[in-house]
Amino acid sequence: MPCNIHMTDNATYLLIGGNGKTGRRVADRLTARNLPVRIGSRSGQPAFDWHADPATWAPLMRGVTAAYVTYYPDLGIPGAAPAIRALAEVAAEAGVRRLVLLSGRGEEDAAASEEMIKGVGLEWTVVRSTWFAQDFTEHFLLPPVLSGVISLPTDVPEPFVDLEDVADVAVAALTEDGHNGRTYELTGPQLVTFAEAAALISEASGRPVRFEKVTPAVCTERMVADGVPVEEAEELTLLFTRILDGRNAHVTNDVTAVTGRSARDFVTFVRDAAATGVWNA
Repeated sequence: MPCNIHMTDNATYLLIGGNGKTGRRVADRLTARNLPVRIGSRSGQPAFDWHADPATWAPLMRGVTAAYVTYYPDLGIPGAAPAIRALAEVAAEAGVRRLVLLSGRGEEDAAASEEMIKGVGLEWTVVRSTWFAQDFTEHFLLPPVLSGVISLPTDVPEPFVDLEDVADVAVAALTEDGHNGRTYELTGPQLVTFAEAAALISEASGRPVRFEKVTPAVCTERMVADGVPVEEAEELTLLFTRILDGRNAHVTNDVTAVTGRSARDFVTFVRDAAATGVWNA
């Protein structure tokens, strides 16, 4: 395992999934510091395709110093682990020195994928995240909020983490020394059930929102009806039934340990999100 490498202004940063929820926030932070950023996507130049064309990987890696990697659709699905291993090997061969991998907290299959970035000659950091607070504003939980009913097969407490905190930790791991070989578990500072989240959103937005516990099949059906692709809806439902069983019902201090400040709490997130009008549609 190489020693920690101090990144300089000459470093080039590759963001695979750089147009996604975390990736674009990481990109914004790096570009604000005038650091060179390369986005990995199927529409990029050069293009990057996780599944259909692995030959697109190596050209994108040339000249890259550090890479932030998110896997689509989820790090825990079958086939993710070998793809991550292959990518790490291509990155090492191309001269990439540091890799930061976004993972999911409490996912056994994702943990298997995490192992794939180790032992190939790269500095590595794993950033495990709990469910995002922004799932209620930018992803699959927004349509249910707008319809007034959040339908899920479970309602255990969850320490929702703000995407801004995730991006800050990822940028630190990409650009600073001291994170090599570390696995960070990112949470918000408080536990909130989905029923409590619905009540908080209802109060802050002024629109009726409630939680309804449903079967996994109904959960999938309603997500598909809300426009979530079938494969993604099935994967999300599987995650709900497998990992929302209380295993993650505790908070960590890793956001503070990395950034030196407190993680953003869910109540503040809801208040600020309501002020934007995102739930007024």
